[in-house]
Amino acid sequence: MTRLTAAVRALVTTLAALLAVSAASATATATPGPKAPEDFVALRSVDRTIIQEMRYFTPHNFVGERIDGYREPLCILTRPAAEALHKAQRQLLPQGYSLKVYDCYRPQRAVDDFVRWAKDLEDQRMKDEFYPNVDKTRLFEDGYIAEKSGHSRGSTMDLTIVKLPAKPTRPYVPGEPLVPCFAPQGERFPDNSVDMGTGYDCFDTLSHTLDPRIQGEQRANRLLLKGTLEDLGFVNLAEEWWHFTFKPEAYPDTYFDFPVSAKSLVTSR
Repeated sequence: MTRLTAAVRALVTTLAALLAVSAASATATATPGPKAPEDFVALRSVDRTIIQEMRYFTPHNFVGERIDGYREPLCILTRPAAEALHKAQRQLLPQGYSLKVYDCYRPQRAVDDFVRWAKDLEDQRMKDEFYPNVDKTRLFEDGYIAEKSGHSRGSTMDLTIVKLPAKPTRPYVPGEPLVPCFAPQGERFPDNSVDMGTGYDCFDTLSHTLDPRIQGEQRANRLLLKGTLEDLGFVNLAEEWWHFTFKPEAYPDTYFDFPVSAKSLVTSR
């Protein structure tokens, strides 16, 4: 009887130890992810009228699938950058236009996802739309892909202008025929933005903001976006008509990696 009791006690002790280990593992798994600093905000909490079409939450991008770290179709920015965009929107609305953002804060894990994709030379599924004239082996050398992005610092965004009233943009259907991003506006994938001469994320020199081949209405549209934003402290990346950074940056040397999600923010109202 004594031996049996001792054996039972030993079994109970072993089971208790196993349960403790399991509970500890569960607690470790449930550890919350990284959070944004307090001065990061959802753009919608500053300006609800700016249109958001967050491309990296969707498969309609140069990779062809949702990008790592984009848990919600949400524009997150440092508050000064968001408030400056609000001022730009107030200038454009009386002219019959609205801003539309394609991407804002971008976590480092998303940039790492781009790098992995760029190194996979077999994956060419979106080439016909986004980089028809660029060999994938040159994406790093030509500057289209890099291991760090200013977007991860929180004050950079990709955006365009939409003529009001805004028409809906149909969803992209994976596997549908692709058209080059620099084709005439009526031929390339439909976007409710004004004609900027190329689509968003077009890996081509025609995307350079002041490329001399872009003239007429297309050039005027680029200059309207550029002029409106630059007057408020934004700086354009010369190689991408859609890419702007608000200066001075709140975090010029920090590359954040919290997910794109309302849960990453202190407040997202």
